[in-house]
Amino acid sequence: MNLAYIPSPSTGVVHLGPIPLRGYAFCIIIGVFVAVWLGNKRWIARGGKPGTVADIAVWAVPFGLVGGRLYHVITDYQLYFGEGRNWVDAFKIWEGGLGIWGAIALGAVGAWIGCRLRGIPLPAWADALAPGIALAQACGRWGNWFNQELYGRATDLPWALEISEGPNRVAGTYHPTFLYESLWCIGVALLVLWADRRFKLGHGRAFALYVAAYCAGRGWIEYMRVDEAHHILGVRLNVWTAIVVFVLAVVYFVLSAKFRPGREAEVEPDHGPTAADPKTTEAEPTAAQPEPTKPEPESGAEADAAKPAAAKADAADAKATKAEVPGAKSGDPAAVKADATDA
Repeated sequence: MNLAYIPSPSTGVVHLGPIPLRGYAFCIIIGVFVAVWLGNKRWIARGGKPGTVADIAVWAVPFGLVGGRLYHVITDYQLYFGEGRNWVDAFKIWEGGLGIWGAIALGAVGAWIGCRLRGIPLPAWADALAPGIALAQACGRWGNWFNQELYGRATDLPWALEISEGPNRVAGTYHPTFLYESLWCIGVALLVLWADRRFKLGHGRAFALYVAAYCAGRGWIEYMRVDEAHHILGVRLNVWTAIVVFVLAVVYFVLSAKFRPGREAEVEPDHGPTAADPKTTEAEPTAAQPEPTKPEPESGAEADAAKPAAAKADAADAKATKAEVPGAKSGDPAAVKADATDA
């Protein structure tokens, strides 16, 4: 008889009047807030702007929820489309059933859209969010505790999880695989934080480290679970998935370090001062619009220098006038007399 164990809640729903508060959804919401909070701090520390992580999360989170649910429904289709099953249950996400593989894959698509709209590189954003995602998973796994699901083999260890009788489960004490994975994810978050600070990871390598470390733990934890799942060569499907994704993450980490060493110098380009910037309150002349110049009065020296030129011009005009008088020749007495009469 096991005298020490972790009790499971009698229900996963708390009603506040007509409003049901489901423990599974509550844990996911807490995880999202933790991921965005930590990701925002890391993004600002790397030179980004406050609020950018939350803006992109608006795209990533809905895509991630849809992707996680799709992966679960596709890989466990017999739970919703088998004989005696109701396909409408596939949409009841609050009852549990999110595949992290699908959540990360489709969530990355949503994040890519958000990053494109903001003009920032997706790998840099993923690096900032990586440890926060691990902590979000640590929080989300407690939702499985509320639903009494995803436990391991039977055990009488002091930290065994008590499971009550219910649909698709037998009462007893089992390995709390939800707790194992939650603790592992906390360790992954600490590992990424340490490695990123120590080695200045960039260009998606912090995210790749998170993926590889998570898959390493998910492999042995998944192997302990006893819930219904598809098998390939006698091994659970999610174990194979963890192996494949682990290899891909390691390959990316190595190639990225070889071809793109170091860290991004700029993670969020500055598109210029905003309207609220005090520097923009005063208009400044630009090269395209030069300020008009006012004519300045000539100085005394400049006026004196201009007098000889004016005198020469007047003499030339007088000479041309004399040349126009008929019969005016050099030394002609008649011309001289005419000039004197005119004078």
